[in-house]
Amino acid sequence: MTLEQLRIFVAVAEREHVTRASEALHLTQSAVSAAVAALEARYDTRLFDRVGRRIELTSAGHIFLEEARAVLARAASAELSLSELGSLERGAINIHASLTVTSYWLPVRLARFHLAHPGIRLHVSVGNTREVADAVLAGRADIGFVEGEIDVPALSLAPIGEDRLMLVASPRHPLALKDVVEVADLQSASWILREQGSGTRSELAARLKALGLEPDAFKVALELPSVEAVRAAIQAGAGIGGISNLAAEPAIELGALAPVGPALPPRPFQVLRHRERRPSRATETLVSLCRESY
Repeated sequence: MTLEQLRIFVAVAEREHVTRASEALHLTQSAVSAAVAALEARYDTRLFDRVGRRIELTSAGHIFLEEARAVLARAASAELSLSELGSLERGAINIHASLTVTSYWLPVRLARFHLAHPGIRLHVSVGNTREVADAVLAGRADIGFVEGEIDVPALSLAPIGEDRLMLVASPRHPLALKDVVEVADLQSASWILREQGSGTRSELAARLKALGLEPDAFKVALELPSVEAVRAAIQAGAGIGGISNLAAEPAIELGALAPVGPALPPRPFQVLRHRERRPSRATETLVSLCRESY
């Protein structure tokens, strides 16, 4: 049974006339008759009674007419859905992003996308870099945003933005009161760090190693699961740490944090996609919007 057969049957049933149905469908009368006959033969059920030169629906035909109309309505709805998805009138994007990206970089861009395409639903989940990569690999996320690098062959990475890690401490911390902070001062300090698996932690370690520090030998006072928690512990004087400039600069302006040590180089934000899954038009549009400001 095909949609074309259903359309022909409904046209004949509504007009109770083969010739008029063929004219409405721009088909030959023989093609219309053949389609109806094929349905009746395939399912061994008479759909029409031939009464003289007229045709009338049988009781089976009346029942089938309602079902055929329902199927055609659903097909039309499906066709409209595809059209709207292609034109960005409706759809959804499942996004997984690391905490720093979600808290400080992504919201403005999602807001801009929503204003441009209000029919697209945006579902955002938060995790560390490893968890975001796993979600994209498993198909739970259409797209991922993380800070720093990640080596997963099945995923494509592309720079989409950046921040800069800053070494900070409470303004009352001894290192914040020094004119010059040496490498040895940083090595011997107590540190507040993100949890293992965090992109911020791995990126901070790589940059500190480049300065001659040994992060594996740090005295770690606290390991905390979010940048906000790390910032609060640093502000309370529990130790020093490295957090995004997006989180640090407002606190520095308020006098709640102070920069310590050397400036660190920029850190890229990456967009993650599965190499073997074709992104939707909505996903591609979101990525393009995020790139506009980079």
